[in-house]
Amino acid sequence: MKERKKLSTISIVLIIELIVMIILSLVVTKTISSTTRNSSMDNMQTITNERAHIIQTYVENSEKILQYYSKADQITNLLKDPGNSGLQAKAQAYTENYSKDINNLEGIYVSEWNTHVLAHTNPEVVGMITRKDPDPLKQLQDAMLAAGNEVYDTGIIISPASGKQIVSMYKAVYDESGEPIGLVGLGIFTDQLVNTLNDLKIKGVEESMYTMVNVKDTKYIFNNDPDLIGSTASNKSIKKICLQLSDENAKTEGNFQYKQNGKTYISTYTYMPKYNWLLMLDDTKDEVYSLSHLMRTYMAIFGIAIVGLVVLFSFITKRQEKINQKLANTIIKSNKTKESLYTAMFKDVLTDVRNRIAFSMDFEEAKSTEEHPFYFVMFNIVNFSEINSRYGNDTGDWLLVRTVDILNQVFKNSRIYRTGSDEFVVAFQTASAERKTGDILGDAQEAYERLTAAQQTPSMGKVNFGYKAAVAKKIGSINTSVITVLKSMLNKDPESEHGRINFTELGS
Repeated sequence: MKERKKLSTISIVLIIELIVMIILSLVVTKTISSTTRNSSMDNMQTITNERAHIIQTYVENSEKILQYYSKADQITNLLKDPGNSGLQAKAQAYTENYSKDINNLEGIYVSEWNTHVLAHTNPEVVGMITRKDPDPLKQLQDAMLAAGNEVYDTGIIISPASGKQIVSMYKAVYDESGEPIGLVGLGIFTDQLVNTLNDLKIKGVEESMYTMVNVKDTKYIFNNDPDLIGSTASNKSIKKICLQLSDENAKTEGNFQYKQNGKTYISTYTYMPKYNWLLMLDDTKDEVYSLSHLMRTYMAIFGIAIVGLVVLFSFITKRQEKINQKLANTIIKSNKTKESLYTAMFKDVLTDVRNRIAFSMDFEEAKSTEEHPFYFVMFNIVNFSEINSRYGNDTGDWLLVRTVDILNQVFKNSRIYRTGSDEFVVAFQTASAERKTGDILGDAQEAYERLTAAQQTPSMGKVNFGYKAAVAKKIGSINTSVITVLKSMLNKDPESEHGRINFTELGS
């Protein structure tokens, strides 16, 4: 009987080394796969949260528009004396003028407490009663009273007037004794919001789609299938989450998995308790975990290579380093995605200055004092649409960039915002002991003269462009009403087109 050959020491060492390397390979594969999956889910959750922030900001800005409208003297005076035709004419004129600065507006109006319309964006609606049935009227009145001095959000609905989807909201107006004397209402189309969300394409999740439902009734507010908007969600996971969140008052986020039309989907969600909205970002499981699957494939090949090339340990080590580098690149790409989303939300791409949303965020909690007041200087390009028509959009774009360049040269160390298609606001805080109002007006005059001087355009030669300018000094809390005041100063003064720079001081 032949004796079995004993394994050599080298063979034993190689076998042990092979086993160790295989075990290490399996552990590394599992770790990298898990890390990559978590990174993909975190990336989807970040995108969902940022889109929820865009939606909430859009609605909150609409609320501010209605709040400012309800506090206007023309509105409150009319509600105190609704039968006064002179006050009604002033309120109607103010409503129409106020509406011009509101993008995607369906309508804004003021009515008596019984919904008898006194002034409306659309004059033909004036005199109508919008809620004739007592029960719906009572429900609306109770909801506004429950909201107190805040805005009552009806939500995102299909407008019975236009048949389009709008953000609908109301606010009660009270007299000095605290009794309701009327209400104001606002409808903002969601088209711009939907377009903004659709334009936020993120590399790596091309098959993604977003959905939003009302937690209270599980009806779709947004869906990639327009026919489903307004219908009740049939997805069991959505129904379950809505039931869990129906009594939740804090922002909540998470994810779930479901199957539809033979495909498995992963959904990350964010709950906005203020509006009872659940926003979800869905993508196929294959795409979400595509990098994880790719990693597994690489590691499987790597394991096979270990069996045949165990002696080439140094080569295997370098291979591992390359895989780790790919993972690091994935994280870097994720961070760049966050940066690009931030830029899309808060910056004007053409002029590289901050936009109106950024203005609202920057000055949300800002305050100033007598010793350190804030100054806001608005410059508005006269007849900008005619400039585009006459000289072309390229010249119009060049003019916008040139305007920012000149403002940066004159107002150093200041923040510049593009608050409209043809308007810019320069914001800065000063020490009153160092710079007086006269100095600020002097800078504004210098900027005006440089802007209105003949400009050497790239394709049309020398051209003179018209501007309007206004300056506001603000002490105390600051918000976007500063922009409204500056616009009003420009629009009401016919001499502003001839170089007059109006100035106003705004108190607390």
